[in-house]
This record gives sequence, C-alpha cells and structure tokens, in this order.
Amino acid sequence: MLTNLLATPGLGTLMAGRIGTGIGQLLLALVGFGFFLAWFLAILTQFYGQIEGNVVVRPVGWLVATGAASFLAAWGWSLVTSISLVREARRNAPDDFANLPPPIIR
Repeated sequence: MLTNLLATPGLGTLMAGRIGTGIGQLLLALVGFGFFLAWFLAILTQFYGQIEGNVVVRPVGWLVATGAASFLAAWGWSLVTSISLVREARRNAPDDFANLPPPIIR
C-alpha cells in the first residue's frame, strides 16, 4: 500500500499481482509526469528566449494542468486499489492467530 501511494502509483499494484490495473495506473502516472516535464521544458525555453529576446511567449499552463490531473487520477486510482487490497487481505486473514506456530527467535 505504501509503495502504491508514496512511491509510484501502480508499482504497488504490480507488486500485489494485479498486472492490468498496475500497468494502467503506472502508464497514467507516467503520462502525467510527461506532461509536467513538457511544461517545464516549455517554460525554460521561453525564459531563456526572453533573455535573448527572440521568443514569442505562449501560454503553456494547460500542460501542467493536464499533467497534474493525470497524475492525481493515477494516484486516486491507486488509492482505491490499495484500499481494495487491504480489505481483501483482511478477508483472507486467519480468524484465530492462536493456531499459528510461535516465531523462531535466533
């Protein structure tokens, strides 16, 4: 759950064995990061172009907005998947831990 929410959306889902969902989340997060990177490069190009005085400033805010929306969608999707995985683990957990063997202490 922590890998899915704090590292990269989709990575924890892949580790949990949900391949299709994990790939979808990871691709959506990478697309969002790609839009953010394109925005950053466009801003840098415009700033350096203004220093030299040979660039037309164009609005590129839609790139960062699209990237943020895409990445947040991937994060939200991974949150829902993480909650689903935790609920599934609780359902499949044994009811009585008394029957488990004692831990081996070395």
